[in-house]
Amino acid sequence: MNLSKVLEFSFSPSQRCISDSYHCILGPLGSSFQSWMNPFADTLQSLQDAFSSGRTRPAEFRTTQLEGLNRFLKENREELLAALAQDLHKPPFESEISEISICQSEINLALNSLHQWMKDEYVSKNLATQLDTAFIRREPYGVVLIIAPWNYPLNLVLVPLVGAIAAGNCVVLKPSEISKNVEKIISEVLPNYLDKSCFAVVLGGPQETSSLLENKFDYIFFTGSPRVGQIVMAAASKYLTPLTLELGGKNPCYVDDNCDPQNVANRVAWFRFFNAGQTCVAPDYILCSRETQEKLLPALQRAVTQFYGKDPQSSPDLARIVNDKHFHRLCGLLGNGRAAIGGQSDEQERYIAPTVLVDVKETDPVMQEEIFGPILPILNVQSVEEAIAFIRKREKPLALYAFSNDSKVVHRMLEQTSSGGFCGNDGFMHMTLTTLPFGGVGNSGMGMYHGKFSFDTFSHQRSCLLRSAGMEKLNSLRYPPYAQRSLGLLLSLVENRRKGQCTLL
Repeated sequence: MNLSKVLEFSFSPSQRCISDSYHCILGPLGSSFQSWMNPFADTLQSLQDAFSSGRTRPAEFRTTQLEGLNRFLKENREELLAALAQDLHKPPFESEISEISICQSEINLALNSLHQWMKDEYVSKNLATQLDTAFIRREPYGVVLIIAPWNYPLNLVLVPLVGAIAAGNCVVLKPSEISKNVEKIISEVLPNYLDKSCFAVVLGGPQETSSLLENKFDYIFFTGSPRVGQIVMAAASKYLTPLTLELGGKNPCYVDDNCDPQNVANRVAWFRFFNAGQTCVAPDYILCSRETQEKLLPALQRAVTQFYGKDPQSSPDLARIVNDKHFHRLCGLLGNGRAAIGGQSDEQERYIAPTVLVDVKETDPVMQEEIFGPILPILNVQSVEEAIAFIRKREKPLALYAFSNDSKVVHRMLEQTSSGGFCGNDGFMHMTLTTLPFGGVGNSGMGMYHGKFSFDTFSHQRSCLLRSAGMEKLNSLRYPPYAQRSLGLLLSLVENRRKGQCTLL
């Protein structure tokens, strides 16, 4: 989702003053004026009413909606594959494993686990509450907003939606207008598989999204760039709305001297050029010694030729850049350093060849922004210590990769850096596990999802203690006038016996 111009479309203070006072001025015309100022008011009110009715809370309702998502994927599989091919020239193989299969796995897990996830979690008690019931109840937030990007337009809409449904929320979906063919299916077909009183799809670009963010939601889930994440977070702060930000950044890939260059090249080339590099967890640059670079370059060339043939442009397995704007941005980065592999482009097809850049400087533009395309710079370092220092002085990435035949090197990279996710000797594979949370840290985001983590993200964990209405004599220890002799007894009743720490009621 590109919201680079959101603030330009935000309402001015004078408009907000008018909005706040319209009912005093316009009387019976106020409703029409409100709809003009806030075109989403009626939709949101309808969703809030549905949530307040308790409609989404029963497990049976949630299961029905998840089963609807299941049917949506199965009955519209060919149409979805075609839309992904139209929007991004995605090969069916890549669409199957990164879009449809992942969504299907998330739905199946939620259906199989929902009753267990919804159970109250009973917790340990102190002496003062031994006769009481203490538990955590996971409750839905209410009406949540999910804003999705264009690079994985099905996956990044449906996977958070699965969590929101499983948790019992009403949902507003905002698919990206850039991947317009998938957006059309999401807006026109998906609602037929869900309860329309509890779910809505909102269309439009930055202006509509800015207007949407003026409204109060109970939770916001955003996937996109750090720059736009700041805008979304600022909008959420107006109402103190909790949110998850799934952002991006420059993901480092360290390649140790002690490695098999061809194995590394095969794995790096596949997950760098997958979806034409338009993946938030793809490696954004390689750090290695110059000696390893000389071994890696021919290996990378062999991998590219093996994967895409001598003419990658004619390969059916290489995606294209999503639009002209991103194509021209990426072409501007091709001039950084020297293209040791690739470097070709075709504006008519929005094609950029799988490219490896060498002689790149840390100050070059290609190292100042997330590339989000099939371009892979290599920077030289002389040791793992230098690589770690380079990584640590930059923003924390969404993913970090380390390749070495020496497990101590991989573990050292893991222990001395910070990132949203980490994978040793491969890429992407940590994303296939629903038992691992997916999310960033610092500049690469906040919050997490996938599997049960999605359910927890869209649930408020409510602390609950149910006490007896009687036995008031025990409570008299804590009431004024305070007696010093009661203090020791009271502390012994509320202390955490295992850790020896005290917590007053």
